[in-house]
Amino acid sequence: MIQRVYEAARACKEFSAVIVATDSPEIEQLCHKHGWSVRMTSPECRSGTDRVFEVAKSAPADIYVNVQGDEPLTRPEHLQTLLDLMQRPGVAVGTLKTPCSESDISNPNAVKVVSSIEGKALYFSRATIPFNRDSQGEFRCYKHLGFYAYTGQMLQQFCRWPQSQLERTERLEQLRFLENGAEIYVAETPYDTVGVDTEEDLKRVEEILRERGA
Repeated sequence: MIQRVYEAARACKEFSAVIVATDSPEIEQLCHKHGWSVRMTSPECRSGTDRVFEVAKSAPADIYVNVQGDEPLTRPEHLQTLLDLMQRPGVAVGTLKTPCSESDISNPNAVKVVSSIEGKALYFSRATIPFNRDSQGEFRCYKHLGFYAYTGQMLQQFCRWPQSQLERTERLEQLRFLENGAEIYVAETPYDTVGVDTEEDLKRVEEILRERGA
């Protein structure tokens, strides 16, 4: 799974470096075995973003991209779309969304996002948002994909804030940005992914890869 994510990131030519950040000795050994760049981080990191920040202290860059290791369907196109978004004036934090499939609308492991006309995230939730109360008219639900990009300054600011109440309630780190008044811009991609949080998710990914002949 990690190999698929790492290779997809390496295929994005605009990255100057791809680093696996982990607190697992087993993952560290796997990276050394394959010749992948790896940094050990503290087990006290509260989120993936905190882990990225720890690596960033010794790896200066204008933009940092957080690609989670449990996203085996990651494609270079995801990362390029995210980098393109970060080129827009005023964007300090970016992420991705894709049209939500019928099966994921009520799935709490598939995070939903609602964004403004300008493309700013209004809220992320494990619940179904927006709620189509009257079951009438056009109903568009978007799934959030767990890819993030930040400027170095915003990454540092995020890690200075304490965990927010919404973040703890939904178990979604991106809500720390919103609850502190930071703007997250969201770009749309046609390429869905499945984050592997459960055994069922893993089986779903394996089925998708078999269908692709991978």
